[in-house]
Amino acid sequence: MASNLAVPPIPSATDLRALLAVSLTALALWRPHYGPDGTTLTDFACTYLNPAGQLLLGQPERPAETFLTLFPDARENGLFAFCCRVFAAEEADHFEVDHPADGPGRYVRITAQRQGPLLAASFTDRAGDPCTAVETALRESQAAETVARADAQQQRATLMRYLGRTHAAICVLRGPAQVLDYANPTFERLAGRPLPSGSPLADVLPKALQQGLAARLGRVYRTGTSYFGIERPLSLAPADDQPARTHYFTFSFDAYQEHGRTAGVSIFAYDVTDAVLARRRAETLQAEVLGAARQQLTERDTFHEVFEQTPALVALLRQLDHRIEYVNPALQALFPGQLFAGRDVVVDLPELQARGTIDLLDRVYRTGETYFGAELPVRVAPTDGQPARREYYNFTFQAFREGGAVAGVSIFGFNVTQQVLARREREAQQRQLQAANRALTESNRQLTCTNDDLDTFIYTASHDLKTPITNLEGLLHALCEELPADLLQAPHVPPLLDRMQLAVDRFKLTIAQLTDLTRLQRAADQPTESVDLTTLVNDISLDLVHQLTDAHFTVEVTACPRVSFAPKNLRSIVYNLLSNALKYRDPDRPPRVELRCRSAEDGTVVLDVQDNGLGLNDTQQGQLFGLFRRLHDHVEGSGIGLYMVKRIVENAGGTIAVQSTPDVGTTFTIMLPAPVPTPLAA
Repeated sequence: MASNLAVPPIPSATDLRALLAVSLTALALWRPHYGPDGTTLTDFACTYLNPAGQLLLGQPERPAETFLTLFPDARENGLFAFCCRVFAAEEADHFEVDHPADGPGRYVRITAQRQGPLLAASFTDRAGDPCTAVETALRESQAAETVARADAQQQRATLMRYLGRTHAAICVLRGPAQVLDYANPTFERLAGRPLPSGSPLADVLPKALQQGLAARLGRVYRTGTSYFGIERPLSLAPADDQPARTHYFTFSFDAYQEHGRTAGVSIFAYDVTDAVLARRRAETLQAEVLGAARQQLTERDTFHEVFEQTPALVALLRQLDHRIEYVNPALQALFPGQLFAGRDVVVDLPELQARGTIDLLDRVYRTGETYFGAELPVRVAPTDGQPARREYYNFTFQAFREGGAVAGVSIFGFNVTQQVLARREREAQQRQLQAANRALTESNRQLTCTNDDLDTFIYTASHDLKTPITNLEGLLHALCEELPADLLQAPHVPPLLDRMQLAVDRFKLTIAQLTDLTRLQRAADQPTESVDLTTLVNDISLDLVHQLTDAHFTVEVTACPRVSFAPKNLRSIVYNLLSNALKYRDPDRPPRVELRCRSAEDGTVVLDVQDNGLGLNDTQQGQLFGLFRRLHDHVEGSGIGLYMVKRIVENAGGTIAVQSTPDVGTTFTIMLPAPVPTPLAA
């Protein structure tokens, strides 16, 4: 009998997407990325992430970041290798790893299987699952491993900073194929281009490989025995359009191990090209001079006279016993009565044997290799009443040939005493300068402590004086109220009372300004705000309304309407400058005051306050910012205002300058640094 049950239809793509949307399990589809060879898996890109996965990873449906970006520890903890293995095997498998967002201790089980060209993966949060003792121990071990990995990464970052700054060329090669694992900037500069990791050395430095470098590296990798080279030539082509250049390196190739096996070879190399070429130029020049001198000495007696007169040290020693064939007067003067033609150096100067000089002459004679000694000390015997002294020479011992065979050794020496003494004097001066800098640093520290003590004293003094001054003012008011009316009408009483009140007010002002001085240091730590300059100036104008009655006051701040600064400090700056401009007006003309603000190209805020007042001469300008310094006595003041302005500006990293001409006017220019941009919150 036929069944009446209908076969359910296959779910559509819309049905499957709706199912994924309501699933509480995080699900994702990953598309593989391959390397240049087209076969090596290098990363995965997420093509779909369901809502549960978006919530778990904090990413949109199609994240812009790749798998290794979302899981930065995937290579170290084995997650990336797991995904590559599952994709290649086409069999489902699972892997447990720390939650990528919540840090250690929050575990996620990842189940993955290849689905055609994609890798399907689910992420299950196992934070609430009960754990067996084995799982607990495993997770504790993984947490400890995570902490250790973080410490290792920090140490690696410190090492990488050092490798980036060192002058040594450093390269790390991995495996027998000599694949580039790391090259520091110095090594890349030698190559003339950036060196991508993962490239075989044969592709990066083909010219170098032709010189046997690959064979040496391979031998070090196979045997584990280090290889050292001193001043070895190596041709490098810095760019395709430039010819190869020969460099000289002192280097070492060292095998390094991982898990008890040789994993690759490290290269540490120092470019000594400049030193080698300089030495060769010196040797060539001296060889040319000595060769020409010997030839001319043999062929022409004229050059014998040249050697006799030159201050350089010249000698020719014949055969292995170093018999003296010729010694010029300059060399004889260093060893009076000891060097004569036809005699042996060993006999005339036995002390040279103890110094090792005879061994050097023997080596030059046997090998034919030139010896160059720099700044060698020589004791000069006392002569003509002068005491013995020490001089310094650069010596060259060079073999000369006759008939193709070494016949003897020539000695040529230059006096470099003045250069050595001058260098040592410079070094002594540098040490003195360093000592002076240390003393200056200590002096600045002591000065800072003194300033701090002074601020504390000023604060204490101003605080302790407030109460007696307040009491004195109260007594003065009580006196005014208690005096009989007829006595208050006496001619001399009101002026005396006014003077007393004026003195009290001036004392209170001084105490208030002293208190402001003690706040300067703390004011440097006040937070900056964006201050509307027009509003600030209008507020200050209300305080100065009486002084501004007959003044022409101009404000031009359209180019810089807002200033980033501590509001109280900025108000103190503008108030003091404007009040001084009005206070020290020229009585012969109406006051004119201009306030301008503009921004420089580098973001510096420039604030100008210009007036047509009394002006200042050069001497007064040098004293202008001193504490309690008053340059005009016809108006009231304490000599604190401009001192405070200067300290506020300099504490903020700015500068203040003044330009003034007597009977013309004064301009104060304040330059405030551009505010440091604050990064936006993520």
